[in-house]
Amino acid sequence: MISVHMAPVPRSVVVAYRDDGVLSRGMGALVAGQLPPLPPAIVGMFVTGVLLLVGVAGTDGPAVFAPAVALLLAGLGSSHPHDGRLDWLVPPILRLTEYGFVASVGFAHDVPPWLIFMLLGAMAFHHYDVVYRLRQRVYPPSWLATSGLGWDGRMLLIALGGLAGQVTLVFALLALYLWCLFSWESVTCWLAAPRVGVDTGVDTGVDAADLGAHD
Repeated sequence: MISVHMAPVPRSVVVAYRDDGVLSRGMGALVAGQLPPLPPAIVGMFVTGVLLLVGVAGTDGPAVFAPAVALLLAGLGSSHPHDGRLDWLVPPILRLTEYGFVASVGFAHDVPPWLIFMLLGAMAFHHYDVVYRLRQRVYPPSWLATSGLGWDGRMLLIALGGLAGQVTLVFALLALYLWCLFSWESVTCWLAAPRVGVDTGVDTGVDAADLGAHD
């Protein structure tokens, strides 16, 4: 039998959508939630986009880190409650920029297209799973973003592959790791989670986060 203890309710569903890694959350802790999240995310996306357009993703030197480092500006807003009217835009900005970086590095370094889409698919599966969980009030555990490296960790790891000249190997290992992690955790969580009646429109008055699954 599967035994899974449900995660506590996050302080903000928008923050849960961000999928921050350790480095991004650490940067957010430095400003203690005092910086609105949207401006640094927009700046990071703009700088990253410009760097990708000029071909930085195809380099084999330290410059390949520049797009990932630029987007780390968005990490400064990770500790904010994301309660602004437009703060919901931050997660889509992070997703679009991360996916664009992964695709740019992959195609620039002649990674097989099927492998690029395999890695992007693992990330998209995880992000869709989180969105659907929050709709059902089955919240992902706090360790999942850390184990999944977060958008920041994944981008830096791919940049490291570019620096080492092992982009295809990094794509293969990362795709395999993320598919195993996200699919295993998702299946075990959904099997253990009680149904809360969201799809039927019935409000049970009980959050899945408040419940645990027992043998």
